[in-house]
Amino acid sequence: MSHIRLEVENGVATITIDRPERFNSLDAETARDLRRAGLRAARDSAVRAVVLRGTKGVFCSGADLKAIRAQESYGPAFKEILEYIHSTISEIRRAGKPFIAAVDGIAAAGGFGLAMACDLVVASDRASFEWAYSKTGLTGAESSTFMLPRLIGLRRSLELLLLNPRIDANRALEIGLITAVYPATGFDEEVQRLAQRVAEGPTEALGMAKELLNQAAGMDRIDMHLDRELENLARIADGANFDEGLTAFFEKRQPVFEAK
Repeated sequence: MSHIRLEVENGVATITIDRPERFNSLDAETARDLRRAGLRAARDSAVRAVVLRGTKGVFCSGADLKAIRAQESYGPAFKEILEYIHSTISEIRRAGKPFIAAVDGIAAAGGFGLAMACDLVVASDRASFEWAYSKTGLTGAESSTFMLPRLIGLRRSLELLLLNPRIDANRALEIGLITAVYPATGFDEEVQRLAQRVAEGPTEALGMAKELLNQAAGMDRIDMHLDRELENLARIADGANFDEGLTAFFEKRQPVFEAK
């Protein structure tokens, strides 16, 4: 059974991550299905705007650590999942149509990166955002180390990396991380209104303008950076610190990391 739903109505495609029992995290199968849905929506000429969202008050918590923990080697397990997610992100940035992340609840680690890769990010007033990688001794992936300096600058990016605060929706709006905040009550309706507004725009012209902005912001380098993120995270995942971080995560305690 797929945990990814794709629905198209009035030119708007809605991709929903529906795995609430695992906080909408992505195992290999779910990440693969997300990539398929993303490619289909991006390349369907009848689709003029795409909404990416989660279910049950959670956007996405990133790669499924429980699934990774069950593997003999963590690096290859991460690599399989991240290759699908990174392909999805690359397609989002190349697509000649807008992608809108609708964040209701937590967006953490890979979920954070997926949201940041979208063109517009709207959040409910109960949403929150967290870097989260450092909690388990990881380096960051899913475009987060690429997008953050471009969105909020180097200083604030380092704050998120080093201190790992959980940022509420209003603070995320204040620092330029997201586009808008809507009340949780009526959030779905607000998202649909926004998506319909964008879908009724001049899609071809907007797509060309998006490409020009991508070039101006250095987005043509994102695929190379995604490859480096994948390489570094897969390598660090096979080290002692991630093993400790993963164990501490499931034991609900603070990890004790080594200097190397």
